[in-house]
Amino acid sequence: MKYIAKLYKGFVMALVCCLGFTACDDKLDEMNVNPYGIDPAEVNPNLLMPSILASAAQSYASLGVNDMAGAMQHTQKNGWYDEHNNYSWEGKSWTGWYNILRDNNLLYERAVELDNAFFQGVSLTMKSFVFGNITDLWGDAPYTDALQGNLSATEYQFPKFDSQEVIYDGVIADLQAAVTLFNTASNESVVAANDLYFGGNAMSWKRFANSLLLRYYMRISEKKPDVAKAGIEGIYASGEYIQNVNQDAVLDYTGGASDIWITRHIALNPDDFQRYQACQTFIDQLMGTNDPRLSVWFAPVRVKWEADESLEVAAEDFIRNDGEPLGVITYPFDDFVNDYPNEDFTRRYNPTMVSYNDAEYVGLPPSLMVPESYNGNPSPGQGTQNQHVSQLADIYQSAGSAGDILKARLISSAEVSFIFAEAAWKGWNVGAAEDHYYAGIEKSLTTWERAGDFEAFVAQEEIVFDNTLEQIMEQKWVASWTTATEAFADYRRTGYPMLVTGPQSPQPKVALRFQYGDDEYNNNGESINAALERLELTDYSGSFGKDSQWSKSWLYQGTNSPW
Repeated sequence: MKYIAKLYKGFVMALVCCLGFTACDDKLDEMNVNPYGIDPAEVNPNLLMPSILASAAQSYASLGVNDMAGAMQHTQKNGWYDEHNNYSWEGKSWTGWYNILRDNNLLYERAVELDNAFFQGVSLTMKSFVFGNITDLWGDAPYTDALQGNLSATEYQFPKFDSQEVIYDGVIADLQAAVTLFNTASNESVVAANDLYFGGNAMSWKRFANSLLLRYYMRISEKKPDVAKAGIEGIYASGEYIQNVNQDAVLDYTGGASDIWITRHIALNPDDFQRYQACQTFIDQLMGTNDPRLSVWFAPVRVKWEADESLEVAAEDFIRNDGEPLGVITYPFDDFVNDYPNEDFTRRYNPTMVSYNDAEYVGLPPSLMVPESYNGNPSPGQGTQNQHVSQLADIYQSAGSAGDILKARLISSAEVSFIFAEAAWKGWNVGAAEDHYYAGIEKSLTTWERAGDFEAFVAQEEIVFDNTLEQIMEQKWVASWTTATEAFADYRRTGYPMLVTGPQSPQPKVALRFQYGDDEYNNNGESINAALERLELTDYSGSFGKDSQWSKSWLYQGTNSPW
């Protein structure tokens, strides 16, 4: 086989040479240039912005709906679930993030050439957002030597991995520079429609950059408390941060063919959509506090269990409609959605013989051994029709349209309020923790169109402010629905909410990071080896060694967080 491969390779090379000789003559003195291509040296920054902004927002939202939603136990999957439920994050590639950064780097270079403060500020803000996510998820990464592959020097062809500390410091410095640029930026040359977040409004971008600064100051608050305290207090005093839902940094979907909400892509295949089911951890939280957002995010079970001790068998084989048996032994999802969209169904079981969850909303326990069979599903398997477990609410099957609640959210006024609540709890000069805590809840309820339930919700004993970090982080976790990447960072930093893994989890603790991708091992071995040396083994790193999902990067080294 090796000989054949070499022979084939030789044949191809010979053919290429022949084609080269027959297609060229000695008068060729310039490269073949695509007459329809855009010269990077002349590209209009307005043309670069939409791709950068859309890709960054959609990548972040995808994390919040997929890997991070599973890790933070918002949802679980009952088919093809290892990555979602069990932290199977081996060889995770960051190529998509660096592709965004390459385009963004070109945006910055053009902005400098044009002496345009607005585009420079946008580029520095997006650079910080993307690099912040990279180091949050992987740890050390190429930073100072990255995005310079067009230069011939070896260090740029094989970029070193900067420490996580260096990257966080750089993120904060770039955001500070962006804020300064937006102070004087003009939107005169900006095509408003191409700014998918803020329509060319420099003040909105300044609030966004300052709000990201709040996020990253709090991120490093255990390692550099004086820096974090001064930074957060200064931004609070300025008042120039995202203060209400209308100012949130979001990508609004239009519902067009290539501009649709994440799970709409999945909903086009009903089997795929059904794999996203509620996690019981999250259901317990929402039901235990009568949270009005529950019905916005999840659908009730299609078939509710009813206890009946008179049954002579553990459970009926058929479902009931208004108390009458239908005689249906198996029941795929499509039959219910298409044929019985407005009817309720039940199935009876004998609680003395078998234990089922008979609540209206039911979630999958985390890291379950056989999730597709949970709660008496009569048709288990990778087809994953399980009408005894709650799926995502119906709205998540839609494409999304301008102005509705399906948005890719990068940072929100609710998150900002919870950051200030934590800062106040620490004793920093940012107002009262209680006020910010309630403001965070109210803003989240407003986002999910449940503002009218605020007074009743916060009047409950479980929600009344008790001045604990656990309560602040718990409500911030709830409010992070579809933005679970931030909840993941908060969990690792504080240990809240107190999540418990399940029987199929490879380790008894929630994972901490993504493993580095194969491209780095194959093409940048020396640099990645230096980065691996800086990771800290833990009792749960297991057979993966340093590059384990359970190893600690700089931010958590020397701390007891989250364990």
